[in-house]
Order: sequence, then structure tokens, then C-alpha cells
Amino acid sequence: MHLYTRREMAKLALVALPAMAFLNARRLSAAATPAAPAAKPNSKIKGVQLSLNVPYSFGPGNMTGDEILAACVALNLSSLELRAQPIEAFMGAPAPVSSERTAAARKATATPEERKAATALDKESHERLRMWRAAAPMTAAKAFRKKYEEAGVEIGILKLDRVFQLSDEELDYGFTLAKAVGARAISTEISFDENELKRVGAFADKHKFWIGYHGHATTTPAMWEKAFAVAEYNGANVDLGHFVAGDNGSVVEFIKKHHERITHVHLKDRKKGLGPNMPFGQGDTPVAEVLKLIRDEKWPIEGTIEFEYTVPADSTRMAEIARALNYCRAALA
Repeated sequence: MHLYTRREMAKLALVALPAMAFLNARRLSAAATPAAPAAKPNSKIKGVQLSLNVPYSFGPGNMTGDEILAACVALNLSSLELRAQPIEAFMGAPAPVSSERTAAARKATATPEERKAATALDKESHERLRMWRAAAPMTAAKAFRKKYEEAGVEIGILKLDRVFQLSDEELDYGFTLAKAVGARAISTEISFDENELKRVGAFADKHKFWIGYHGHATTTPAMWEKAFAVAEYNGANVDLGHFVAGDNGSVVEFIKKHHERITHVHLKDRKKGLGPNMPFGQGDTPVAEVLKLIRDEKWPIEGTIEFEYTVPADSTRMAEIARALNYCRAALA
């Protein structure tokens, strides 16, 4: 764990209090446009773009694109890793089929019948979405991008779920959507199946567009290297905390070796040995070291906070995200 000097701690003390403006952001109507700040947000520090994985980092619950944008402007964030759902909702995608049955099926006490019914509803939801995607209007996706960019926020990474379950047509749609919103890459969970990595990688190569596979503690360097070997545009979204918690060797050396294949890194601070997520600077993950390496080498690797540690009782999620961002800013200053 890095021990900070008094000067460094002073930098970390400058927590971004304006972020607290988000506490009312979820009350915005879906049609509301966030008020423009005096200056557009800027989270690019010494050439390193800091961002946030959203809406995941804001906790459970659905958020509209406008609510997400308001929160990120309040946090002074100029780039995001954004899931496709808020974009597609803005574009007019059908809402997922939901009912008391699907909620009941997610409980530990759910019966086999409840789980079966929920699975059927999930399939129905995806089929409706698949049919909509076949004719989805990219003009609406470009309008979504314009709204964000006018507020000073770019969508650096598009998070696309269930990639390996998508049809060929949906994969083409996903890459087209990513380009329409201005993303540099798609992110998704990694597969252990080489054939799946090869199939999706073929679409990445076809579109000449990066897909960064996100790893967990069980993802070894060899798994990413297998993905690299089967497609030119197969990349890695290296989660620093998971890499360290899984005792997968030096994440710094992995990044040095494969920096040309890394779309972005997830910033979080975990303990070794499958240890917990900690406030930044209190775990075993070399977050500051990796950020400085990216800065000094001038690599185009985005540093994306994925907020996961437990919020202290006397704090709020937004205040803790602001502290995490400030930690990263101080490391790069």
C-alpha cells in the first residue's frame, strides 16, 4: 500500500463537494436537461482521461440518460463508460417485461416454477429488444451523443451486455451503436470459451473497432492472451482490483506487456487473496502507480473508476466517488 506524504494528503483532502448536487438528480424528469455549469467538466489530468463506469457505480436502480449526465457533470467528469440501456431507452427501445414473478424469481427462496417463469419473461424481453434493434434509428443515438457532448461529457466506452448471446445482426448493431455515440471501444465480460472469443472478435475485426473484455479475480493473464491471439481487435478491460485480488501476478507488468491491447482499466482498490474492496489507498492495488505509468508512457488508456467499496455510515455514495476521483487526480498531478 502506498503511503502518502503530507503534501499528497493535502491534495486528497480537496474532495469535490459540488458533486453533492447529484443528491437531487434522480428527481429530474426524463425530459429534463441538466443545467450547464460555468465551465464544462474536465477529468483529463496530465493526458490521462479519468472516467466512471455508469450507471453501475451509482448503485442499484434504473437511471435515465439525463440523470446520469447530471451526476457526471456534478462530479466534473468529462468521459464515461456507459451501458447501452439508457441510450436505447432514449432511442425508444421497448421496456423489459417485468412483473411480480420476475422479482420473486430473484429471491433465494424462489421455486423452480418461479424461476422458469422468469426465464420465459427474460426471453420474451430479449426477443422484443432484438426485433427493435433490427430497425433502431441511429439518428436518435447521435442525438443522445450530441446532448452529452454539448454538456462536455463524452462516451468513451459503450458497455454492451450478453455479447456472446447476441445474433450476428445484433453484433453488427452493437458496433454501429458504439460508433454512433462516439465510443472508442465496447466493453463486455470475458468468456472462457475460445470459440466465443473468436466469433465476437471476428465482428470487432470486421468493424475495425476494439472490444475490451472485462476480467474478474478468476481471469488469468493467459485467458486474455488467448483472446488476443484469435482476433486483432480483441482487447482487455483490465480491472486492477480484481487482478490483484485474484493473485494473478503483477498487474503493472501485464499492462506494460500488453498496453496496445488495453482499451481501459477499471480503477478500484482491493486486498490480495480475494480480499474486499477498500477506499482508494487502503488496499493492495497499485492504482496510483498504474495511473502514473499511463501518464508517463502517454498511452491512450482510460482510467475508469468502478465504485464498489462499502459507503461509510457518515458519508454518501456521491461523496465517496468524489473522493476516489480526487485520489486519482492527486496521483496524476
